[in-house]
This record gives sequence, structure tokens and C-alpha cells, in this order.
Amino acid sequence: MMQLSPDTRMADWDGSSGYHYSDSVIYGFSHTHLSGTGIPDYCDLLMMPFTGEVQWDKARYRSSFSHKNEKASPGYYEVLLDKHHIRAALTTSYRSGMHQYTFPANTRKGSVLIDLKHRDQVLDCSIEKINDREIRGHRRSRSWAQNQFFYFHIIFDQPIRDFEVNLSDTVTRISKAMAEGAGLQAQLSFNLPEGGVLKARVGISAVSAEGARQNLLSEIRNWNFNNVSQKAKAAWNKELGKIEVKGGTHDEQVSFYTALYHTMVVPNLFQDMDGQYRGTDKKIHRAADFTNYSVFSLWDTYRAYHPLMTILNQQRTRDWIRTFLHQYRNGGMLPVWELAGNETYCMIGYHSVPVIVDAWQKGVFKAGAAELLKAMTSYAESSRFGLDHYRKFGYISNEKEHESVSKTLEYAYDDWCIAQFAMMTGNDSVYRKYIDRAQFYKNVFDPATHHMRGKLQAMWQHPFDAKEINNFFTEGNSWQYSFTVPQDIETLVEMYGGRDSFASKLDELFTTSSATTGREQPDVTGLIGQYAHGNEPSHHMAYLYNYADMPWKTQELVHRICSEFYKNKPEGLIGNEDCGQMSAWFVFSAMGFYPVCPGSGEYVIGTPLFEEVKINLEHGRKFVIKAKKAAANAFYLQSAMLNGKKYTKSYLKHSTLANGGTLSFELAPKPFLQAAMEIEAPRSKILSAEIVAAPFVRNSSNKFRDSMFVELGSIDSSASIWYRVSGNEAKGFREYTGPFPVHGTVTVTAFAMRGVGSSQMVTQQFHRLPGNISIRVSSKVHPMYTAGGPEALIDGITGTKNWRAGEWQSYFDQDFEAVVDLQAERSISFLGIHVLQDIGPWILYPGEVIFYASNDGVQFTEIARVANQTVEDRDGAHETILGTEIQSKSRYIKVKAVTGGKLPSWHESAGNPSHLFIDEIIIR
Repeated sequence: MMQLSPDTRMADWDGSSGYHYSDSVIYGFSHTHLSGTGIPDYCDLLMMPFTGEVQWDKARYRSSFSHKNEKASPGYYEVLLDKHHIRAALTTSYRSGMHQYTFPANTRKGSVLIDLKHRDQVLDCSIEKINDREIRGHRRSRSWAQNQFFYFHIIFDQPIRDFEVNLSDTVTRISKAMAEGAGLQAQLSFNLPEGGVLKARVGISAVSAEGARQNLLSEIRNWNFNNVSQKAKAAWNKELGKIEVKGGTHDEQVSFYTALYHTMVVPNLFQDMDGQYRGTDKKIHRAADFTNYSVFSLWDTYRAYHPLMTILNQQRTRDWIRTFLHQYRNGGMLPVWELAGNETYCMIGYHSVPVIVDAWQKGVFKAGAAELLKAMTSYAESSRFGLDHYRKFGYISNEKEHESVSKTLEYAYDDWCIAQFAMMTGNDSVYRKYIDRAQFYKNVFDPATHHMRGKLQAMWQHPFDAKEINNFFTEGNSWQYSFTVPQDIETLVEMYGGRDSFASKLDELFTTSSATTGREQPDVTGLIGQYAHGNEPSHHMAYLYNYADMPWKTQELVHRICSEFYKNKPEGLIGNEDCGQMSAWFVFSAMGFYPVCPGSGEYVIGTPLFEEVKINLEHGRKFVIKAKKAAANAFYLQSAMLNGKKYTKSYLKHSTLANGGTLSFELAPKPFLQAAMEIEAPRSKILSAEIVAAPFVRNSSNKFRDSMFVELGSIDSSASIWYRVSGNEAKGFREYTGPFPVHGTVTVTAFAMRGVGSSQMVTQQFHRLPGNISIRVSSKVHPMYTAGGPEALIDGITGTKNWRAGEWQSYFDQDFEAVVDLQAERSISFLGIHVLQDIGPWILYPGEVIFYASNDGVQFTEIARVANQTVEDRDGAHETILGTEIQSKSRYIKVKAVTGGKLPSWHESAGNPSHLFIDEIIIR
């Protein structure tokens, strides 16, 4: 529950966890920290020792430090603070920790600053001096977790000489025993004993200050710092001893155990010694038959972290699933990304489901099947994040919900997991429903490009660039999602045209240019071609060659990634740790296998990094992986033996591993292709009846002047397509035999049929543009936000607050200027533009809009100017029309929208240029 560590950085992206190795200053030592996330939070209860006069400002109380005077190991931290030459040492128990400050020789007075304003927005807090050695308090704050409760109890080994509190930012100092406010700091001064050592014991709780006190007194009963530190070391050695490795280089071993350590930092205990915890309903509950936990980064960790824990930490896995179930009972839903009793709804999918199903399939958790199934389907049947559209159409289109391709793919996998659980627990109707939904990935597969591709209604997004990071994907692009079908890889192989074609597409993934287009995305790192090892959606892809009977290519890539992307140095990880997932990939891969499809009970074999790996299983058995290398650079598998018998599979069942035994490999510097051909590939195929995929519209635009021929398509050559056009409903649906014309603004409805089965119905609107005006835009549109071209600004269709839907144009770091030709002189009564603001993602209203008129298109005269009067709103998307009534007769109207300028000072990216979003020029 406690992660007592130094804070070197405030709340920017690189400082999400509080500490960054490139920094040279320490603000103090706080008691909670996240592990490699991309969003900042925690860093609660900052304590900083000092001498002399108190400084309340961070820039003045922080201290420089040097890494040469810093020591860190599991359960221990030490550093010399240069500013006052104070040596600080820290160690922890489970819910409590201990500080030991050694002040310079002959120093008689030492002080400690407590900063409850540090980092997060404080909603309310308090601090109270109980007696001359103890203080307690609380802080309720808002950051990533919108309503975090934190309580503390501190005991010092020396009497408190002075106690002073700074209220908010008014520098109102008080000396009374109790203070409350929206932001507090306190200084405590002590007469130092001989040797200048001051110690503090700290307990924390999310329940109450009394809970924090009881946690502290139960865990750290005396002042023996070394004893607490040794207990922490012993606890960590017990955990890290669950895997023993031999061979490899020193750096490889250090990297391996560092990774193993990272997999055990979170999730965190989230209950007091007496079992009380704060639920996601913010009420206090008591855990009777389980231990409650927090910090579930499930979009990341379902892939490898949680499958690793089904091997190493089965009891904790059971506790985590019970925690999920109690969050469902208390807060009404299984967790998505839960933090400190708050559901953050961060990332996508409902990935507590594969964690539950993977553990169930492996026999790790077997209780309460009916309630678990109800909890899983409760989320899947909700309307959260496009799920209603997903169920209705068989996919999500981006005008309904952004990141639509990623959500469709990940929902389909989660639904496959629900289907497996239903099958294992004997619920056939649920199985049949969800095994169909598990195939919805087919509805975003474009057979022309062999990519997963976004749709707007039923039409493919245009223009399409597989390298573009845009709002159709979550932290990635089409390359990084086009192989995200772990539940049905063999069908995906068929959709690519067979194993050779599938392997060729994988080759292209790993060899194409690493340059990405579109949005800047700091998470997309560790690129090999367009494979991005620094972010989780790519993590299974190197193992996919096994499914194409080319395991030696998997071995090449896995060895390269292990060697190049996991270094024994501060920047040794190629991407965010993300609560253990990045390291879990390495732990698995270094052992020689990886869970491509959690819930299947299988691991796909790669290549082991070490000569021997011994997994000490919880029930006392051992599973050993041995690798006999013909040379130091040998990593290609030549042959394998399982318990002394020839092994010819390129996968390993969990049940085999759980029974204990020995898996031995022969490795050589070159692939033995003939042996590889004889190896049995892993299986990943949905064997139930195939769904009929929804048809799609092939047209690149749905707007036209006079008429347009509509072209429909399907990924299934044996399916027929049926359609109807609005206005002709009486004629019913007719079979599609080729492109058909439309002449006005209409809606086309279509579905596909094969045998007696049919797809969901899809709809596509087509818009006839006004034929009597044209536009010429002189500004450069942002390539990610074109809305289909300049005519989107005069098509009479106004966008919604969902600016990711493709209806808006962006002009980044520039003014917007365009001329509208009305084709003849006309009387004009109103001029305006429809604009949007969403400050978080850098979109600002224009500062002002200027309108000019002309009858020759050359000489323009200003006729109106409209300033933006909107009060700045930090939260969410807003839209407005900046316009004015006017009396004018003109043929040409020039519109100039002046950029909103730099992002405001409060913004995390303050000072950067902004986007100007426009979707309609309004001329009446």
C-alpha cells in the first residue's frame, strides 16, 4: 500500500510516477507512487527534512542531489540532500514506512516540512498535533482519481519543539494543534540527539486516520530502522526467488530481475489491517474472505502481466478477482482502470474479463460462476463507450464513438472471453451470443488494403494512411492494430489470403518505414518498422509467425527485442512500464514463451534467453526451462524435449507447466528450417458458425453535386448484398448487382446474406451539395482533420461536439482564410462561422473573425468583425457560431479567422500553438 520514494518532478507526462532519473533536484519524499503510467497521480504526503528557516515555496525548499550519493534496492532508498547536507534513508512495510534523517554533525535543531498541497488539486485536508511526538491528518484530492481519500499518522522519535502551519497560499502561519483547509503545509522542528538522527514512522490508510495509526502500530512497533529494512529485503527476496535463472550475461540477469521486481510493485494493497477498505462507491466495507487491492491498469496488464501472475501469484490473482467482484457489487461495474477506489474509465475495453477468464480456464479461480458471468455481461450489455452501436451494427463507426477501430477489436476479444467462460460453465445461449460478437472484428477489416480500417457510418475513412496515428485508434495506428485478433488468428490468416500472404504482411509490418504520420503520440516507441514495442497493442505480434509455420522469424524478433529494448541502464525500457506489463513481456519472453491469447490456456514458444530458468510454483513443484546453446549467439530452436521426450509443438499448455517438469531446447546460430516445418503450430480459431460480415461502402466521399454512383462491397465473396434507398422504401430491399445512382440527399440501408444468415443492417447518408456556390481555401488544412475537403465548409452540415468524427477541419498554428464565391451578386443578411473549442486537446476558439466582401474577387472591403467573447472553459468540448447580422450585396465573401494563439498558462502544454476547428461558413 505504501511506496515511499523521492519526488523529483511535478505532474508532467514524464513525471507521472514522481521520479525521473534525468532530474537533479528532490522536492521531498512522498508515500504513494504509480509505476510507469502515462498519467500523473499519487505522490501523497510529501515530507522534506531541512535546517534553518522554513521555505514554503517548492522552488526554494527543494534540494539538489547526485546519483553518486544515491542508493536504491527493493524496500530501501537512500540519498544525500545537498542543500543542507542531510542524508535521508527510507524503508517500508506493507501499509507503513520509516524515515531516517541524519543531519550534519553538531546540528542541534532539525526540521521537517510536510506539504499536503504537493501535486494534486486538494479538495480538503487537515493536520493535527496529537501530542509532542505524533501528528495525524488527511487529504482528499482530485487528479486522475477524481476523489481520492488519504489518511496518515506520523510518530517521531524526538519531541516536537515547534509546530507551525501555513494555510493555503496566504502564508498565514498558525501554531494551534489542529488546522483544516484546501491546502496545508506544516513545519515541525526538533532538538536533535547526539549523532543528529531523526526518525519518523508513518502509517497510511484510505479509510481513516485511526486506520492509519493501527496499520503503523501493527507493522512497525519500534525504532529499529535496520530491522524494518531487513524484513523488506527478505519479503522481496521471497518474491523474486519464485524464478531462478542461470547463464546469460550479468546485464541480462540484472534486467531480468529488475523486470520481475517491476511486475510485483502493483497492484497495491488497499485495505487496513482490520480488513476495512474504501470501495468504488466511496463507502467503507470490510473484506472478510479476501484482500482488497487497487491500481488495475487492465488495458495494459491483461496481456501478459496477469497471465504471469497465474503462474507466480495464484493467491493474489484470486484476491484480485474477488476485488473485481466487490467493485461490481459496490460500484456497479467491473473495473476498467481503477485507482484508489476511483474508476477512471481510462483506456478502452472491459479487460477485467480476460483476467477472470484466464484464471478460470487455468483452474486458479473457481467460485461464483453465475455472479461472475452476470458481472461480465453487465458491462458488455451497457451503452458505455459505443457498445450500443457495436451491438447494433457489428462495429463502431467513428461519428458514434472515437477510437472506433480499437474499441471494436478489443470488445470482440473481450466478448470471446465471455463466450469461453459461458462454455466452460455450461451456459450455451450466452456462449452462442458472444461467440458471434467475438467475430465483429471482421467488420473493420478492409479486404482492399488488408488493414483494420476506420469507418464513418458504413464508408471507409478517406484518405487512408496505415501509418497515421489518428482518432480511429487508441495510442496507435492501423499497423499496430491490424493483427489484434488473438481469439481467431487462423481465420485472420485466411482473410489475408493464407499463411504466406499473412507472413508477408507481418514482414511488411516489421520492415516498413518507422515514420508515423498524424498526431504526435509519446507512447508509440520502440519501433521496428511499424511494430511499436513501447506500447501494449503490439506486444503479441512477434509471436504470430508461429501461426504461419515460420517460428524461426518469431525467434529472431523475440531475441532482438529482448537484447535491444531491455537494457541495464536508467533508460533501459523502450516505453512506459504501465504497471508491470512492459516487464511481464520480458519475463515471459526471456523464459522462452508468451501468452498470445489469454483465456486459451496456451503459451506460444519463442526462444529462451538464459541457459536455465527454474519457476518455483506455489504448490511446491518446479518447472524448468533449459537451453543448450551451440554458440554464444545461438537462439534458433533446433529441437525440444519435454520431460525427456521429443516435443514437436511451438506452444506450451498452462496445464503442462503447472504440473511441473523440464522443457529442454537445443539452440543454434542458424535456423533449422526442416525441423521448423515439422513443428505443430498453435491453434487460435473460432470453430462455431461464422457470422455474415456487414457490407461496406466503397465510395471515397458521400457528397456530390449532381449525382453519384454508390458502390457496395463485402469481405465475403459468397454473400449477397441487399439495399434500399430512402424515399423508395415501398420497393423494399433489392439485391445489389453493381453501382447504382443517387441524385439527391438520401440514406442507403444495406445488409449481407449468406444462406439463411444475415448481417446487421448498416446505413450511409449521401449529401447533395448546393450547386450555386464554391470555395477556395488559402490556409493549409491539418492532414488529420480535413472533413473530406474544402466543400465540407459550405455543405450545410454542421458538426457535433464529437470533433473526432471527421466533420471538422483543423488549421494548426495559423489563421484561417477562405473565399466563398456565390456565383452572382446576392443580398446577404448574416455572416458567421461554426467553430469548436476543447482546450485539453489543444483546440481554441479563434480570437476574432473578420468578413470581407467583393464583387470582382480581387478587391475586398471589410464589412464585419466579430470578437470571441466566450469565457474560457477548461472542461470538455463546446461549439458556437461567431457571426453577425449584416446588410450587404456581394458575390464574393472572404472569411478570416484569427488563431486562438498559444495554450493558456494553466495547461499542461502551456505555450504550445493551438488548433483552430471550423466546420461551416454560414452565409444567409
